[in-house]
Amino acid sequence: MCAADKRMEYMRSDEAKSGYYRAPNRSLLRSLGVTDKEMNRPFIGIANAWNDIVPGHTHLRTLSQKVREGIAAAGGVPFEFGVIGICDGIAMGHEGMRYSLPSRENIADSVELMVQAHRFDGLVCVGTCDKIVPGMLMAQARCNIPALMVTGGPMLSGHLGGKDLSLIDVFEGVGKVAAGRMSEEELNTLECSAMPGCGSCQGLYTANTMACMTEAMGMSLPGCAAIPAVDAGKLRIARESGERVMDLVTAGITPLDIITRDSMENAIRVDMALGGSTNTVLHLMAIAAEAGVPLELDSFTRIGEHVPHICYMQPSGPHSMQTLYRAGGIPAVFKRLEPFLSDTKTVSGYSILEIAKKAKIADENVIRPLNDPVNAAGGLKILKGSLAPGGSVVKCAAVQKEMWIHKGPARVFNGEKEAMDAILKRSIKEGDVVIIRYEGPSGAPGMPEMLSPTSALMGFGYTRVVLLTDGRFSGGTRGPCIGHIAPEAAVGGPIALVEEGDPISIDLFEKRVDLLVDEKVLRGRKSAWKPMKRDLVGVLARYADSVGQADRGAVLKKP
Repeated sequence: MCAADKRMEYMRSDEAKSGYYRAPNRSLLRSLGVTDKEMNRPFIGIANAWNDIVPGHTHLRTLSQKVREGIAAAGGVPFEFGVIGICDGIAMGHEGMRYSLPSRENIADSVELMVQAHRFDGLVCVGTCDKIVPGMLMAQARCNIPALMVTGGPMLSGHLGGKDLSLIDVFEGVGKVAAGRMSEEELNTLECSAMPGCGSCQGLYTANTMACMTEAMGMSLPGCAAIPAVDAGKLRIARESGERVMDLVTAGITPLDIITRDSMENAIRVDMALGGSTNTVLHLMAIAAEAGVPLELDSFTRIGEHVPHICYMQPSGPHSMQTLYRAGGIPAVFKRLEPFLSDTKTVSGYSILEIAKKAKIADENVIRPLNDPVNAAGGLKILKGSLAPGGSVVKCAAVQKEMWIHKGPARVFNGEKEAMDAILKRSIKEGDVVIIRYEGPSGAPGMPEMLSPTSALMGFGYTRVVLLTDGRFSGGTRGPCIGHIAPEAAVGGPIALVEEGDPISIDLFEKRVDLLVDEKVLRGRKSAWKPMKRDLVGVLARYADSVGQADRGAVLKKP
């Protein structure tokens, strides 16, 4: 008997369905329509994040149906269950955004609960957006049964006046209206043209970056990340994923065979090459924590110094995910990065370098040669210094070179709303360094994204304003915006001690962000400092008590 056959002698689902003492359990399964033949087959869970409030999820029922077909055709029994999903774009700019990052932990927990309670033999997760994909990957690492991801795919670009559009055009339009550079009627036309249907927002924002990272670490089939949501190729890859999970079950291949330090570093290499969302730092570290993989902020710094930024993607550049798909998708990026990649396993059965060798680069203007990159170093940088001793992160790919070094006076705001009001009133001046604090993991709580103020600054036409926060930025943010500052203000980090007018220095070349105030003065401020307190109930109260700092992925503290 071969090793694979030996592995199939025992299935986890037998714990719930085998032996005379499991007659009550089988009786309930029979009430679902499970037949005698199916009772002896592997039970496969499908975690489906379908809902009709998130544009990236409205088509997932169709994809899940194709996954079901693939599982059944390959000899498994599919069982589908629901997972929540929050649309960061709809939640943006108000209290709802505080619930977004906490939802990642809820998603991971809910998948774990369903998988472990029902003793599934394998798992396919179907999801698209920002916290959903990382939460599902965290659960897959935690449960460690044969599993893979089907990411739902990007939305097609909007179009107006001969220009491709994305959601960020609408956010930045708000600032243009406030600045008198666009009429409300023009904004309404833009609003109605930017988002033509289902799928994740069109650029290399967090949802699409995480889909690319999933493929890069080997947890989805080759090509899955960039296939548009409405393309028939997405239906085919969903069907193939259902079939493939059965091969993983037969072979006993689990996520911890795939998610290793080498595969995580491959994901970082691809992230650097694409110039992805700063949120990937949080999410990759959280996934690594669940997988028991040692990953530090310094890993991003080390890799980013050697891997060039070769794809000029929205929001910093012109190219959408649809354009990347036509250029060959992530397999083509693998091909270009072949000298940098480790030859790791993937759920497809092919190694990363085998996938790279088969791939074709269809457009070198989109996936540029290594000797003609957008930037010589990666698209993200980790900054440290007296303002962020624990670290911070910036999408340097979206920062103009003339702003890589800057010194200016601090404009201090205790929360996003205060800052947004000041921006819309035009009280920010060129050269200012806007500080938005008490928006960290525990202080906000929930580390909300700051797309509204960053987009407003762009819409007004500011070119020399820096924004620093212990909160997060959307993957759609562009410009000199530094987030994830650790320690956060709520725990007494240096950002809590900044006062109006303090000189702040940033140097992306040296990877530093510094508060230029004498240490003796700061010690005096610290002795008088008292944290801000928010009245919290429910999920946010529990989250604030248990969440860790951003430099460790904002994961929940171990009991």
